[in-house]
Amino acid sequence: EVQLVQSGGGLVKPGESLRLSCAASGFPLVSADVAWVRQTPGKGLEWVSGINVGGRDTYYADAVKGRFTISRDNAKNTLELQMNDLKTEDTAVYYCAIPRQSLIFTFHHRQPKRDDFNAWGQGTQVTVSS
Repeated sequence: EVQLVQSGGGLVKPGESLRLSCAASGFPLVSADVAWVRQTPGKGLEWVSGINVGGRDTYYADAVKGRFTISRDNAKNTLELQMNDLKTEDTAVYYCAIPRQSLIFTFHHRQPKRDDFNAWGQGTQVTVSS
């Protein structure tokens, strides 16, 4: 059984940084595309960032490009998201997730749905407020 356990998140002020981590068990993250998505009551589910199976390609939503960095530690079987220069609009619940389809077909093409993923982390609240 695949388990994704998240850590990090919290309350920060605009301009500050946070790091999210997602530790996997029962499945080697190196063998799949993996992603971070976030959910807010107003916008629903949206892509944040992703990395493909080989690690060669990374994906970022326009709203976070240049501020967020995704990485995967294959030895530790973890996925990380470094979030810098956080903005109030980054406030959301963040999830790490394993998509059913390759990100090349989905990330920049349509809004994600719950059914698009094989596994989810438990979610982490990120609140950016002054």
